[in-house]
Amino acid sequence: MTDDRDGTPGGGDQPRRMPPSIQPRSGQERPGGARPAQPVRRESVRPQPAAEPSAVRRSQAPQTPAPQVQPRPASSPGDTPGQAPVATATPPKRRKKRHPIRNTILALLGILAIALTVFYFWVDSKINHVDALSGAAGTPGFTVLIVGSDSREGWDDDGTEGARTDTIMVLHKPESGPTALISIPRDSYVEIPGYGANKINASFSFGGPQLLVETVEGVTNLTIDRYLEVGFTGVGEIVDALGGVRLCYDHDVDDKLSRLKWKAGCHKADGQKALAFSRMRYSDPLGDIGRTQRQQQVVGAVADEIMSPATILNPFTLVPVVDAGLGAFRVDEEAGPFDLAQVALAFRSALGGEAVTGTPPIASMGYSVAGVGSTVLLDPEQEDKFWKKIANGTFKPGAEVGGVG
Repeated sequence: MTDDRDGTPGGGDQPRRMPPSIQPRSGQERPGGARPAQPVRRESVRPQPAAEPSAVRRSQAPQTPAPQVQPRPASSPGDTPGQAPVATATPPKRRKKRHPIRNTILALLGILAIALTVFYFWVDSKINHVDALSGAAGTPGFTVLIVGSDSREGWDDDGTEGARTDTIMVLHKPESGPTALISIPRDSYVEIPGYGANKINASFSFGGPQLLVETVEGVTNLTIDRYLEVGFTGVGEIVDALGGVRLCYDHDVDDKLSRLKWKAGCHKADGQKALAFSRMRYSDPLGDIGRTQRQQQVVGAVADEIMSPATILNPFTLVPVVDAGLGAFRVDEEAGPFDLAQVALAFRSALGGEAVTGTPPIASMGYSVAGVGSTVLLDPEQEDKFWKKIANGTFKPGAEVGGVG
């Protein structure tokens, strides 16, 4: 008899054979095999999908970070349709560079700006102002009236009654041509508005700076843009603050009135000697004109020293000099620190070799007028033409003009 399941002959007593691929159930054993002493405990294991060979190799290789790939623009030159973008490594981020030198320079510039601002307002607060300008319509160029006197110790309680000016100078910088510095003799016989003809310095006594400005404008036909009044006693203090200035005079002098003792030549003078140098009159063959020339020399030497880098760049010298200088000057009501700097630069250019210097044309140095005394008579035939050439800058650079004809 044949078994229907395995096709082997035999009776029902024969054990049933299992295919080799099928494990026997618990309690069954393979034919001819020994029954295990202990039942085998089997754990159920969830089948896992078979790993691909490439995945196995990747899992065994050391793990390295994949390079970042930056996509290239579709319109970039060199791209081929259908070609995969080329991977490029991203360069490491650069650390921001520090600039210690630049930061130091910026800090120093900031400190300098603050210091200059403080200095500006300090100077502005120290300026002595006086009403002087006439308000007349302006004329071409830049014109400054410089008035000098050594009769006042300061500007406090300064009245104009009886006051006189020792020096009157017109500084004119034309639109083109050389700068001119012209001294008007203080005894010049001129027309004073509202008072008739008199010595020009009497206008200061009659009406102060404003009347003097109007009188000078009538003589020169130039509108005064800035007024600067110099006390020569204060100039002596500036000279001391500068450590002295170099002055020159070609004659030996022993003047009792000014107390000037001078040996012909150039010497470095302190404040006291510079003041005597600017005051000396009777020992000078040129009298008032000679004194005016020496006063110009003193003021010019002071301006040169103040504008020099050794003074400007040294605050320990600049501050005392400016402090002394502001006490020695009075300016018009509209002038500020920048206006003073403009005047100083113009005055410095007027003392150079290209400047025009001198006096108006003089007809007589001893013109006697009843009730007035001995005066200086300006030449009426040349005067207007002279001032027109000054205004237009048509004199030859470096020329010495005017004087006694």
